[in-house]
Amino acid sequence: QVQVVESGGGLVQPGGSLRLSCAASGRIFSIDVMAWYRQAPGKQRELVAQIFASDNTNYPDSVKGRFTISRDNTKRTVYLQMNSLKPEDTAVYYCNGLIYDGSAWKNYWGQGTQVTVSS
Repeated sequence: QVQVVESGGGLVQPGGSLRLSCAASGRIFSIDVMAWYRQAPGKQRELVAQIFASDNTNYPDSVKGRFTISRDNTKRTVYLQMNSLKPEDTAVYYCNGLIYDGSAWKNYWGQGTQVTVSS
């Protein structure tokens, strides 16, 4: 079994910062791309940041320059540093990983962590 668990969400004022963590554990042979998504009430889930096995990264324009994704392969953990947060960043943030569990490459999702940006 493979698990992906997020942590680090919370309430922050506009202009503030938060750092999210996502740890993968269990029967893991290899990890390819990992990503953060978010879903605000009444909206579709959207990509926030991706990091590939090559350490190349990808961000949508809405967070570029404010968010930074990184990974620690030894800890099987990916981080999302969020700076200059805005109220429109309020959402549930989900971690996703493309993981080889010994039988196949599969997409694994965490349960999500709430980020609320409000004064």
